[in-house]
Amino acid sequence: MAPGHVAYGLQAQYGLPVTPDTVVAWERGLQAPESRELTALAGVLWCSPGELLGTPQSLREYRIARALGPDELARRVGMDPSTYQRMENADRWRGNERQTAALAEALSLTPRELLTATGRGEELAELLRSAATTRWQAYVRPVAKLLPLPRRRLDDALQRLHADYHARMAATSSWGASAGSGESGRDFLDRIADHFWAVVSD
Repeated sequence: MAPGHVAYGLQAQYGLPVTPDTVVAWERGLQAPESRELTALAGVLWCSPGELLGTPQSLREYRIARALGPDELARRVGMDPSTYQRMENADRWRGNERQTAALAEALSLTPRELLTATGRGEELAELLRSAATTRWQAYVRPVAKLLPLPRRRLDDALQRLHADYHARMAATSSWGASAGSGESGRDFLDRIADHFWAVVSD
């Protein structure tokens, strides 16, 4: 379908005054359709909103991909709709542990997808760096607030990250270590989230 045909379908079927230039801007990624426009666009193109989004990168995109309205998702997670909408607009999830678990269930998110949807990836990485370099036990609860994973699984993962990091640093400080061997510890911390997901999926 040409952009003009898509624009006509949006106007005729859904009453949305969208121009062909706007459709072109959507195609090129220069603009993003609003929720109502995306739903209508999927209807015109005979597909689901999720197919148009590709891999979701935000809470809004995950919600739309699951064909849920904001009020419905807010109800499922036990949150006031206006509070939820503010979080989605800011692209920053601030729900409590119970609401986060409910969000993951409502949107059928894996733990890694949940981190992407809630925008907490860097926060997790900071906690993991601290757990690896200091007392890992102190970071089980803060990590559990971000990820609804079984406590035993988190205990095992953080303990293993801690042991792996300190084994690398012990090798660095041994008499036979090369001058550049400290890079191993720094590289481990730089990629701590990848190590965490590998350990959790074991």
